[in-house]
Amino acid sequence: MKIKFKKTYTFALVSALYITVFSTGFLAILLRFFLKFSALMVLVFGLSIAVFSFFVIQYRVERFIYQRVKKIYDDVSLLELTSFRNQPITTDMATLTQQVKKFATDKKLEIETLRVREEYRREFLGNVSHELKTPLFTVQGYLSTLLDSALNDKSVRKKYLERAEKGVERLVYIVEDLDMISKLEMGDVNLEISKFNIVELIQSVFDLLEMTADKKNIILMFDRRYSRAVNVFADQEKIQQVLSNLVMNSIKYGKENGTTEVTIEDLIDDKIIVRIRDDGEGIEKHNLPRLFERFFRVDKSGARSEGGSGLGLSIVKHIIEAHGEKIYIESEFGKSSEFSFTLEKDK
Repeated sequence: MKIKFKKTYTFALVSALYITVFSTGFLAILLRFFLKFSALMVLVFGLSIAVFSFFVIQYRVERFIYQRVKKIYDDVSLLELTSFRNQPITTDMATLTQQVKKFATDKKLEIETLRVREEYRREFLGNVSHELKTPLFTVQGYLSTLLDSALNDKSVRKKYLERAEKGVERLVYIVEDLDMISKLEMGDVNLEISKFNIVELIQSVFDLLEMTADKKNIILMFDRRYSRAVNVFADQEKIQQVLSNLVMNSIKYGKENGTTEVTIEDLIDDKIIVRIRDDGEGIEKHNLPRLFERFFRVDKSGARSEGGSGLGLSIVKHIIEAHGEKIYIESEFGKSSEFSFTLEKDK
């Protein structure tokens, strides 16, 4: 549909009136002093009209534009009090266009960010609901069965209660991880920095997860023999949690009869990098950017059957970043994955 703009002649009419009144009066004055027509009179009259017209039009245009631009500033400043109210009003159209364009761009980015956050919030709530619903229904199902008919059968009762207990343990695990990640995101977790031997800590994680690895015949190993201590400064308990999560993931997604290899390398003078590498199924490239999101799973069904809260890698990332360090992921789909993170070392 064609848009029709309302025309106004007020600006042109008033400007013309100013020039007419001035030129008529000035001409009358000239005729009073110059009784006959002369070239000098024409020259003086022409220059005077030109100068007067310039100042009238300039003043009128600036006032005309200023009033309308001020209205734009007033309207926009209702939306953005911090930027537009603190800067002078300009009548330069290029500057105004640039300012309004910047404002519009910033608002568009802000709206897009809010949209992404809202989508993330909906997805997060859906994931929390799904993760809690599964063990809750499991516990409810076993308890209902016991109450209905199997309460007097000792063998069935014990089996169902054990399964219900596992469901409760999973619920507790999810709630504890949610509590942990909430504290990490809000900065409520205080790090207890101390010096410790990272080699010994990795070995203790190997010892804890050895039986889990044996179920898939996966060997947990260092890339070489570390005869000397590699001391780092960090929160030992939190770094143990990081290592446990990463090694457990390598076991979950590693292939049977495979290996999980840990390497410790000097990065720069005061940094080391710890690498945990498996020879499992790998991760597709399009999944890598989302890998540290809460509840994100590469293999939805397989990962859930292996257990876990879906928060492990997100917690790992927050712990490493709370130390002011970096975490990296490299993966070749179908072959291997490598997680690595940096730590401050003892010189």
